[in-house]
Amino acid sequence: MKPRPPSTRTAPDFPDAASVAALRAWHAGLGSRQAVAQYLGDDRAHGQSSRAILGRIRRQLAAFARQRGRDDLAALFEIPASERAAQGRAADRAIDLMRTLPAPRPSIADDIGHWLPARAVTALRAHGIDTLAALTVRIPRRRRWWTAIPGLGARSAAHIEAFFAAHPALTERARALVVQERRSVVVPWEQLRLPQEVDGSQGRFRAPRQTCTLTADNDYEAVQAWLALHESPATQRTYRKEAERLILWAIVERQRPLSSLTTEDAVAYRAFLRRPTPRDRWAGPPRSRTSPEWRPFTGALSARSVAHALSIVGAMFRWLAQQRYVLANPFAGIKVRGGGRTAALDSSHAFSEGEWRLVRTIADGLEWSYGWEAAAAQRLRFVLDFGYATGLRASELVAARLGDIGADREGDEWLQLTGKGGRSGKVALPPLARTALERYLTERGLPVSRRLWRPDTLLVGGLGGLGGLGGLTDTPDAGITTTRLGHIVKRFFLLAADVIGADHPTAAEKLRRASPHWMRHTHATHALARGVDLTIVRDNLRHASVSTTSVYLHSDEVKRARQMGQAFAAAIP
Repeated sequence: MKPRPPSTRTAPDFPDAASVAALRAWHAGLGSRQAVAQYLGDDRAHGQSSRAILGRIRRQLAAFARQRGRDDLAALFEIPASERAAQGRAADRAIDLMRTLPAPRPSIADDIGHWLPARAVTALRAHGIDTLAALTVRIPRRRRWWTAIPGLGARSAAHIEAFFAAHPALTERARALVVQERRSVVVPWEQLRLPQEVDGSQGRFRAPRQTCTLTADNDYEAVQAWLALHESPATQRTYRKEAERLILWAIVERQRPLSSLTTEDAVAYRAFLRRPTPRDRWAGPPRSRTSPEWRPFTGALSARSVAHALSIVGAMFRWLAQQRYVLANPFAGIKVRGGGRTAALDSSHAFSEGEWRLVRTIADGLEWSYGWEAAAAQRLRFVLDFGYATGLRASELVAARLGDIGADREGDEWLQLTGKGGRSGKVALPPLARTALERYLTERGLPVSRRLWRPDTLLVGGLGGLGGLGGLTDTPDAGITTTRLGHIVKRFFLLAADVIGADHPTAAEKLRRASPHWMRHTHATHALARGVDLTIVRDNLRHASVSTTSVYLHSDEVKRARQMGQAFAAAIP
């Protein structure tokens, strides 16, 4: 019997007006039985409980939101009944927003579970197919194509064929990407499958095997051994990124392995970093490493970033030479114009006193004027005040716990931490930091007294998926990552830039470029301008040299400019 062609999977419908009204009444505090009786009395099936009806409506809304890529809104319809009073208003606003969301359109990077029946998804995953892109290239090249996939029958195959027939652009886009990927070979290095000619096992500048202290047979294994030396996850990510970029460039653009690079190759790589070309092969928006659209770069690098990249790969080659894996370091002596270390502490990456007051004023109105959830706005204000008052790095702030705070014999409070390079240190907690912490603890429902603190409580809390329309969702107990903090602060800075853009264009442009590290620069600049000793600021920032901290001294330059202006103010006769 020939199977009946099924229709493609469709997105869940939006609940009708009566169902939405019943849910809103329940959010407002009406009992489930009263809400259903008042708005759905005539439509209520015999034997259905009121709770079951409201649960179905909530699941329908959650599915509707997820089909449109809004997991943050979906979470608002999965809250426990005990939290409806606190989150009901946010859920009601989410309902209004969801009415305006466009219908979902599949993308080749989507997971197959979003679009295909569960039975077909199970069979495809067992065969190593997880995305529409991976599935697209297998769609009917021959009759009975599904017989090569155990567990995938004719009916499920008909579902899949009908889906792709309704979205023909998916097939064209995926196949174009496959062709491009095969041509460029620019994929994450864990996906590389290389012949011996370019894997480094026969590298031109490999040292004699009997003198090498590594067991690595090729360049990839040697670089992995170098990365394993570094315990910091952040350091490993940074070093892996630069090593991966160099290996890919060597193979794709120079057709040689890492261990065959010459000094001329190193000079060419410096030019390439300034402008990675061809752009469509090397650069693109940030994507997951499993995405067909992943690229090693997002664009050209600044002189400072080029210098940083070359310093990393140079250090890698020095170590490989020390282990007698290679004979020499091709990057030795390579210089970068404009890439000096002092550029890393660009004094323009700080807000003036007036600009910072403006930023804080906007932060105070996030809930009322810009639709942020209270918990997200409270956390953002704490991050701004505590980060500004202490000068902590973003990684230090997200790792800090209440148990790290202590007082000395004089009663002054300090935050003990492990900073850059694994070095231990401590930072003074001025009144602004302490006030911000006490306010934030109160807002989180935590005790203010140090005697009642849980030592393992993180200073920066998560929101537990209840970030609401602000889109700031994370895990409450685990806190947030450095990357997540960066996204949150940058999102706020962009909002602030839009708010003040018309009246303060210069400050708005600074906000669009700003990152969390600007709070550290601003902390140092304001401390020195208010008369704090240079050595004290150095110690609080934990700089190794006072010359590093002196970059934040602007008063001498201001004084010099004003006095020279006064001396030569007269008009030319």
